Amino acid sequence: MTAIDTVSPPKLRRRLSLMLVVLYGLGVTIGAGIYVLIGATAGRAGMHAPIAFVLAAIVMAFSAATFCELVVRFPVSAGESAYVRAGFRSNTLALLVGAAVMLGGTVSAATISLGSAGYIGAFLDPILTIDRRILTVVVVVAVAGVACIGILESVVFAGIMTLVEVGGLIAVIVGGIAGAPDLLARLPEVIPASFDATLWSGAIGATLLAFFAFIGFEDMVNVAEEVRDPERTMPRAIFITLGLATLLYFLVATIAVLNVPLDALAQSPAPLGLVFGAVTTLPPSIIALIATIATVNGIIIQMIMASRVLYGMSDQGTIPGAIGRFLGQVSERTGTPVIATIAVAIAVGILATSFPIERLAGATSQIVLSIFVMVNLALIALKWRERGSIQPKPLRFHVPTGVPIAGAVLSLALVILGG
Repeated sequence: MTAIDTVSPPKLRRRLSLMLVVLYGLGVTIGAGIYVLIGATAGRAGMHAPIAFVLAAIVMAFSAATFCELVVRFPVSAGESAYVRAGFRSNTLALLVGAAVMLGGTVSAATISLGSAGYIGAFLDPILTIDRRILTVVVVVAVAGVACIGILESVVFAGIMTLVEVGGLIAVIVGGIAGAPDLLARLPEVIPASFDATLWSGAIGATLLAFFAFIGFEDMVNVAEEVRDPERTMPRAIFITLGLATLLYFLVATIAVLNVPLDALAQSPAPLGLVFGAVTTLPPSIIALIATIATVNGIIIQMIMASRVLYGMSDQGTIPGAIGRFLGQVSERTGTPVIATIAVAIAVGILATSFPIERLAGATSQIVLSIFVMVNLALIALKWRERGSIQPKPLRFHVPTGVPIAGAVLSLALVILGG
């Protein structure tokens, strides 16, 4: 055996801190959620829309806890695929789940790319008119370039944009509180006055819609292989992300329903812009710029996630043979899976410029919920096989078996309701 044969191929580098992982999680969770869904949620739940977001967070918490234990057990890229393979001992199921995760991320990135090109085009049109398809390709190529530079650099870049994105929500919150000092005294207005089913029906009916605003935290597990001390950092990052998103959603939704007529909020194509204009004196172009930043941020994060899933499945042997070895390469210079990133960017570009992706985009949430069901069942299977045995190494985070059972049941219920 020569010296060359003994050199291990480069692997992903652990460069991400707790703060960067939380910013990554907030970036992938918040963007399309509250910026788009606040109007539709208010249309269904009325004054009780803020409670719908809280109920959705409670439902999501069970699956979040399941992901926390599994990422402690298996701190690797392509997390969902690895969890399902370990739980069901099936490479085929692992490949299917990994493909579903990639499909969801790629379709989401393609959809956001079209929206981002639209926002950027609106800014450029007074100066320069560019075909939207060309602009979409430019956006995808530019974002792929950022994603290839390095995980630390790309997540820091995404983190800065996340701060701007969150800043838009904070501006709404601060403006709402400053303009209505009695806001805290009016909080009871958004909470149903009793446990009467009629009063709660609107909030419960809007929970499925509000749930989609929390989809994204599960993408965090796919960068676990690049996180420092992932067994300790990842569970904390997941719950901090979920908690902060819930707080922001509740406050923004409360200010929205207390300051803007419900009919106008429900019918507006840009509901958060409507709220922004009602509670601040800043020009509407500010929120349009923030929305542009939010969309670019969403593309970067989804592309990072999808490329890590593709790399992880290749590195773990889920994608076998020469194709797996080719896609599983890591650049020695940047420490990123450049080939997997390029492959994802090509797929995103094709979808965004050549196919009618509206139906696929609508199905993304159903795909994610189905993945939740499989991941919860995988943890149940692992715990069942381990019953009565002593863990060789105590886990830093673990949950009772009832948690993944509740996560699987609730996720399946939402799949059925959403269908």
